[in-house]
Amino acid sequence: MVRLIRRFEERAIELVRSGVIVGGIHPYIGQEAVAAGVCAALRDDDVVLSNHRNHGHALAKGSEPRRVMAELAGRVTGIDHGRAGSLHLSDYAAGLYGATITVGHGAAIATGVAWAAARAGKDRVVVSFIGDGAMSQGALLEALNLAALWRVPQIIVCENNGYATTQPIGSSMAGSITGRAEAFEIPAQTVDGMDPEAVFSAAEHAVARARAGDGPTLLELMTYRFDAHHTFEYRVRLRYRTPQEIARWRERDPLILQGSRIPAEVRDRVDLEIEGVLDDAVRFAQESPKPDAADALDYLYATGLRPRPGW
Repeated sequence: MVRLIRRFEERAIELVRSGVIVGGIHPYIGQEAVAAGVCAALRDDDVVLSNHRNHGHALAKGSEPRRVMAELAGRVTGIDHGRAGSLHLSDYAAGLYGATITVGHGAAIATGVAWAAARAGKDRVVVSFIGDGAMSQGALLEALNLAALWRVPQIIVCENNGYATTQPIGSSMAGSITGRAEAFEIPAQTVDGMDPEAVFSAAEHAVARARAGDGPTLLELMTYRFDAHHTFEYRVRLRYRTPQEIARWRERDPLILQGSRIPAEVRDRVDLEIEGVLDDAVRFAQESPKPDAADALDYLYATGLRPRPGW
């Protein structure tokens, strides 16, 4: 899965550069161990709420690569019929209940979903992926309060990559990420987010707690994005990180780390299979039709309501 996410993002960046994907993407390169490790601990019927950097979450939760790529390209064959693009992916069949790009609010939605599941007597677990920049948002703190109060089956996964866009976390947040959760008596743990097995182990324990009715857990996963916050950076060349810093983190590349645990012949076979999957995904996206403007309001209202003529 780590390899699939890495190569998917690299192929998506190629489509951004060629103009097939319009508007750019937020690459997940470097953080693949988080999505792979967390989602490996989940059941098919468990739920994920994502954010703006969401392709890895979608793939790890089970979305089809060809339909995710088609969605990024704005095609009707995408998982959201070309309506969501890169930022707002949802795939209810895979348990991906959406991605909110207003920072921190996905965790609050996840608290509601987890509460509803518990009220219905289901043992489903809900995971909300957030970034370190969300930890000072009011909506996130309100979600922590209610999650603890109601003991909902929720796991808050904070992907701490050190930067809220370009601002270092040390200059924007007082206290600690785990301390935020502990203030609400939510168990919290800091984990090596570059190691898929370490992530899986921590997630597995948190999932077991949630499924047993013991309430929420917060996991702070220390990770790093090797690429831009957004592909827009390829043009503006922002200088908020040094090449030396990036090189230090690349020494713990999750792709290399996980690959070293697999026999070479198996790794080569998996890599070849993934290239075939992504060749198909790119071809599928490029050959799929774009939405018709006349259908722009389809899927907008649950009731099928359409505005009156002339509006």
